[in-house]
Amino acid sequence: MKKKRIIPILLLKEGWLVQSKQFRRYQNLGNPVAAVKRLSEWGADELIYLDISTEESYDLRRDDLNCMNLHSIEEIIAYVSEYSFMPLTVGGKIRTLHDIEKRLALGADKVSINSQAIINPRFIAEAAVEFGSQCIVVSIDVKTVADNYLVASHGGKNISDLDPSQWARIVQNQGAGEILLNSIDRDGMKTGFDLRLLNSVSNVVNIPVIACGGAGEWEHFAEALDGSGVDAVAAANIFQHVDQSVYLAKKYLYDKKFNVRKPSILKVGAHL
Repeated sequence: MKKKRIIPILLLKEGWLVQSKQFRRYQNLGNPVAAVKRLSEWGADELIYLDISTEESYDLRRDDLNCMNLHSIEEIIAYVSEYSFMPLTVGGKIRTLHDIEKRLALGADKVSINSQAIINPRFIAEAAVEFGSQCIVVSIDVKTVADNYLVASHGGKNISDLDPSQWARIVQNQGAGEILLNSIDRDGMKTGFDLRLLNSVSNVVNIPVIACGGAGEWEHFAEALDGSGVDAVAAANIFQHVDQSVYLAKKYLYDKKFNVRKPSILKVGAHL
């Protein structure tokens, strides 16, 4: 039986690693590459690296041995991929097939597409044909509006009239290999995943669905894996503030007999 995955998400904004709350408030957490080594050592199954920058500047305003200053998303991907001992998904500012090609060539295993997929759904099919469905993850950000779920784009700023279940079926039919399903309302709130939303999408598609948005304790991962049909659970903030967080999350789930890989601490010799 296929193992359930535990996936940290790193958010990059104008050169800094940040934590997010409801796609509106961002707290600076520091160097955008230093967390990769820790997450590798703690045994993350995969890593999702999302560039949510609104500017083109990636300047940490310092450049020393402990805080290397990288000046573009391409430099960051290349550097991170050297130290990522897990499959790496990269998202943000992907608008063309060339953008995908560059990221894969620099070491990404998959790319995550969001706004461009809504602008032009055929872009998903073109990308799947060119690079293979296994490389194409479509990120679906969902906002609750008057008790209805609606798909959002452009960092949650543009609310479409798309129902996420309807959009998920379209995404699958266009050739996406996976869906990253994120609740904007739960983002950074630590109140648990939106199980109703997760169920509504995972029940209508056959491709893997990654749950995101709301994790505040390990029990929330168990609730999502136990009651929503998702293939993986992902989170950003919780993995940044708890030492050995991925290991502890896996241990919690493993001890409760969830079908996850056995927790282990890896020894990574290289230093960021």
